[in-house]
Amino acid sequence: MLFLVRHAMPAYGPAVPPHEWTLSAEGWQAARRLVARLPEDACLVSSDELKAWQTLGGDGSVARDRRFNEVTRVEPWEGDYRELRRTYVDGADHADWEPRAEVAKRFDAGITEHLVRTGGRPLVVATHGMAMTVWVKALLGLRSPGDFWADLRFPDALLVDLDSGTVERALAL
Repeated sequence: MLFLVRHAMPAYGPAVPPHEWTLSAEGWQAARRLVARLPEDACLVSSDELKAWQTLGGDGSVARDRRFNEVTRVEPWEGDYRELRRTYVDGADHADWEPRAEVAKRFDAGITEHLVRTGGRPLVVATHGMAMTVWVKALLGLRSPGDFWADLRFPDALLVDLDSGTVERALAL
């Protein structure tokens, strides 16, 4: 059983790079509600970014793996960053953005390795919207990855069935 979790709402601003953002007070509350609903025997893994690690509790029980980090990119603080992100997951190339094929490859390698390590226990991976979408698109061939990405919540938990090739929202948060 594989759960993909999009991190909870971070405290954000232009003075701190996105990969260093921590959870907001609202994000911590939502993260606690999410963790309480996950399978008790789950293997917890997050990206190397604080907001993802904190979403699963931010303690020693959560392994960190940079393969689940968000897409590396250079984007303006102001402007239509949401449109840039949406067009990226839909297939547009942007200068100074990590190629989607590389994102999907690193993410898939992480999933494969951690599924083996779980020994049949549920695997919960806390990650980020674009990286998750790129991997799900590569794996399942989403018709509209931009819509999938835009529909993700802070936080969100999706159940991925690798046998049937389906993904669905797992928990009402």
